[in-house]
Amino acid sequence: MIGAIIGDVVGSRFEFDNYRNVDFELFTNESRFTDDTVCTVAFMDWLLHAKKLDEESATNYLHRWCNKYPFAGYGGRFRKWVYSNDPKPYGSYGNGAAMRISPIGYCAASIEDVAYLSDIATRITHNHPEGIKGARVVATCIYLARNKYSKKKIREYIEKEYPEVKGFDYETLRKTFDFNETCQGTVPQALYCFLISNGFEDCIRKTVSIGGDCDTTAAMSGAIAEAFYGIPENIKNKVRDFLPQEMLIIIDKFYEKGE
Repeated sequence: MIGAIIGDVVGSRFEFDNYRNVDFELFTNESRFTDDTVCTVAFMDWLLHAKKLDEESATNYLHRWCNKYPFAGYGGRFRKWVYSNDPKPYGSYGNGAAMRISPIGYCAASIEDVAYLSDIATRITHNHPEGIKGARVVATCIYLARNKYSKKKIREYIEKEYPEVKGFDYETLRKTFDFNETCQGTVPQALYCFLISNGFEDCIRKTVSIGGDCDTTAAMSGAIAEAFYGIPENIKNKVRDFLPQEMLIIIDKFYEKGE
């Protein structure tokens, strides 16, 4: 979803140079798409065009797209997966599982469908229980938001899956949240930033401002915020300037199919 891509592009210039406030330009000439966007587009393409939605086809689509953009900023173990001639899951619980999953939350027909498709898409790399959980929770939140569940209901679901969210405080996170690449160490924080937000842009700004792996956390929260609030047209249009035409074609087809 474009909300995840916006989060990625906005957060990209702060990933290794955190800025712990909300008063920043959303897009500059230092902004760029990263692996979060590549993997998200790969799963849009998979959902649009695969003849069968199974692990073999998911692997093929993700592997092909990542090899198109080999310098997108992949983590070490995932990079080996990308360069492998026979890519296999490697027991990861990294947050790459959750940052790429938003297309499934957008198109799934039911909660059960979310779980089924999310698990297929995740197990091809991140087959650790925490990786599977992180992706499924993000996809489910998107599904709930898209289907007009209240924020109270979404919060109840989140706090059931990640009880630690109940104890989070925004100002404390801004001061103490460190770089973390695990699902269990970033998904709850991304979900919390959505919960305390009052609009799409506010969600992106709050997520980036807590620091850490902020392009990835903003990809997660931005996808949920899109489903819940929608996206201002000026932001939606601006992010297109940072994307290659072949990605824009897939994105536009994906949304056309969902209408």
